[in-house]
Amino acid sequence: GGGMATPEPCLWLHSPPGGPPPIPLPPAGRSLVLGRGPLTRVTDRKCSRSQVELCVDPESQVVMVTQLGVNPSTAGGTQLNPGSHAPLAVGETLLLVNGLYPLTLRSTAGAPEPDPQVQEEAQGAPPEPPTKRLRGPHGWQELGPLLVFTAPGARASKKVAGFDLDGTLITTRSGKVFPTGPEDWRILFPEIPKRLRELEADGYKVLVATSSGLYRKPVTGMWDHLCEQANEGVPVSLADSVYVGDAAGRQANWAPGRKKKDFSCGDRLFALNLGLRFSTPEEFFLNWAPAPFTLPDFDPRTLSPTGPLCLPPTGPLVGPGPEIIVAVGFPAAGKSTFLQEHLVSAGYVYANRDTLGSWQKCVALCTEALKAGGRAVVDNTNPDPTSRARYISCAKDAGVPCRCFHFTASLDLARHNNRFREMIGSAHPSVSDMVLFSYRKQFVAPSLTEGFSQILEIPFRPCFTDAQHASLYRQFSEG
Repeated sequence: GGGMATPEPCLWLHSPPGGPPPIPLPPAGRSLVLGRGPLTRVTDRKCSRSQVELCVDPESQVVMVTQLGVNPSTAGGTQLNPGSHAPLAVGETLLLVNGLYPLTLRSTAGAPEPDPQVQEEAQGAPPEPPTKRLRGPHGWQELGPLLVFTAPGARASKKVAGFDLDGTLITTRSGKVFPTGPEDWRILFPEIPKRLRELEADGYKVLVATSSGLYRKPVTGMWDHLCEQANEGVPVSLADSVYVGDAAGRQANWAPGRKKKDFSCGDRLFALNLGLRFSTPEEFFLNWAPAPFTLPDFDPRTLSPTGPLCLPPTGPLVGPGPEIIVAVGFPAAGKSTFLQEHLVSAGYVYANRDTLGSWQKCVALCTEALKAGGRAVVDNTNPDPTSRARYISCAKDAGVPCRCFHFTASLDLARHNNRFREMIGSAHPSVSDMVLFSYRKQFVAPSLTEGFSQILEIPFRPCFTDAQHASLYRQFSEG
């Protein structure tokens, strides 16, 4: 038709902090099927891969939710059965399966914003074009995926008191874990407003931080933005600053009447990444004694860039004659980088299923390389004896040895590497947790009884030429 069409509001499903990034709904008339998988980051087997179908009604902007899976989904408080459906209005929450994995429907005329509280307030602001420069002293700014609100009268200071929002300054009025809508909030402790006013009177700048992606705690993007862009050039003194949050790694029953364990350690790790003093809301506002806590088992700061390239350290990495080398290890365990650097550079033919398309083509390439008197390296995950046997028999047919390079990076390390790749926008495609868990499930440690002439273990060594990447890598990136 003619004339200017008003742009349809976009609909998004938002997850609470720690969940997946916002999921956009397709335009009216098209449907979206959600379930277990990378979009929702749900790995629970009780949730079908096709758990629900969502369809937007163009008139009302209501989403019709149809359950496809076996176990019950809940749409806006209505529990569904297989085949049944119920409407989901903006502000209402879909629980994917068995009352878990909340996704709240939000409507926005622009880009999504991960925090519902901020999102709702943002909708009241007049739409202005996103800008890279600070636009005046206060109000809302959209900086890529970061939405910043600066209160009138906010001033620069070398002392910063940072706070998480949900569970630290506010909680739900309904008593539910996740807010039922934009009105469902209250101040967590009566002491909070007075304490915040005291901090301001004492010359502190108050920061409230709640976000996702490169800005998602424990990654320090939000703090870096404050220091670099939003403090009028005044250097922040870490020694005089503090960060307060409820994701503190406290175990169940950490205090009388506090039965639940913290859902993560993200806030404490955020402070740890920055070298900031940390308090829980109870410690900071109520002066409770520090509660015991546990940090994650995996600590990226302990990985050494030096040390032996392989175990046993005598190797050798490059064999004396024609051979096949079979890599074994998680995706994101450092296989490709290592093999390119040490073997391909020494003349090995490189076989990789992702680039060739099938294991059959990898075997064919190895056979060809050996026929020409060369050597080959197979860069796949090869988790089990079946996947490795193809190359062992290929080497045997050619009368040459087959060695195994076992990349020993753990699941936690592979997940860390994968998140790091996503954050720096690496050329390596990132993989879903599902792919990593599936490798772990299939994994059988390589053994000489399979027919390998030697097995070398390759420890992961983080090496960087970029200092910023090196320091980002050493940060905890998941609570």
